[in-house]
Amino acid sequence: MNKILIDLQHISKSFDGQMVLDDLNLYIRENEFLTLLGPSGCGKTTTLRILGGFETPDQGKVIFDGADITKMPPNKRQLNTVFQKYALFTHMTIAENIAFGLKIKNKPKTYIDDKIKYALKLVNLEGYENRMPDSLSGGQQQRIAIARAIVNEPKVLLLDEPLGALDLKLRQDMQYELIRLKNELGITFIYVTHDQEEALTMSDTIVVMNQGYIQQIGSPEKIYNEPENAFVADFIGDSNIIGGTMIEDKLVEIFGTKFPCVDTGFGHNKPVDVVIRPEDVILSSPANGKLKGIVTHLIFKGVHYEMEVTANGYEWLVHSTGMFPVGTEVGIDVDPYNIQIMNKPASEDEEAAKIDE
Repeated sequence: MNKILIDLQHISKSFDGQMVLDDLNLYIRENEFLTLLGPSGCGKTTTLRILGGFETPDQGKVIFDGADITKMPPNKRQLNTVFQKYALFTHMTIAENIAFGLKIKNKPKTYIDDKIKYALKLVNLEGYENRMPDSLSGGQQQRIAIARAIVNEPKVLLLDEPLGALDLKLRQDMQYELIRLKNELGITFIYVTHDQEEALTMSDTIVVMNQGYIQQIGSPEKIYNEPENAFVADFIGDSNIIGGTMIEDKLVEIFGTKFPCVDTGFGHNKPVDVVIRPEDVILSSPANGKLKGIVTHLIFKGVHYEMEVTANGYEWLVHSTGMFPVGTEVGIDVDPYNIQIMNKPASEDEEAAKIDE
């Protein structure tokens, strides 16, 4: 396993008396693609700015490769930031934009020319040296911004919603480009987004944040399949989140019906939240289901049908390749492995303050 490159220790930060980060602890490994994911105002961009040296924490330390860099200015750090707005110099050619940081470091001209060619080849924009930024598309400008960061040979690339201004097709293309670049360069990527699909597509590790707290840290598969609380389950993809009772290990009751599951350690007859993804709901004839419901909405989504099924007063969201017309009575079942059990938070504060890992 790769060594820990960055260690954020007990980071707190507030603006105008409003707490944005509250005792945040997080480490990032060398050569990892780590994504900070969460809604607006959750603290993810502030975390990135503290890493980049653009903000100083009120409390806590930023340890980089064993050294305390909490108060080090941005230009002294072995990190480069790519912003959503690209921040290209419009009066400079592409080559001059890419060379900007190297000229400040007084690198020789031959070295700079080699680096420009290397960076343009890496982002698939060879021959663009003499073009001006305003002659490029949004996707091309974003790749130049990344090329400009790469030539400085940072150990870490910080990316603050860099694909936010692109249309869907370009965004998807750039996701694959970023994965390729990360693999070719062998550097650590720290990526900020509120787009769940982006996070699931690109990341080795996802950090889900809300209200200044880390809610869950894990691989995309773990975050999606095993959310630790209702916020994560609801934020990452679609979910049916239903109040239930854990009868005993591996047995949960939903709407008065017992469902086998695989979770243990929740006690006996304890109230829990039950998470079931729409694609894991099995629809069948009424006689074969544990619950009975009526299909109330139906939309064709291309890969699957999206249906709403009303059962026991609850609107189930269902994704299925099988189509059941509106008004059809159906049976509902779920494989035990696809039932995720979570503790109910005792209060709203507890719900926000998921303990950092």
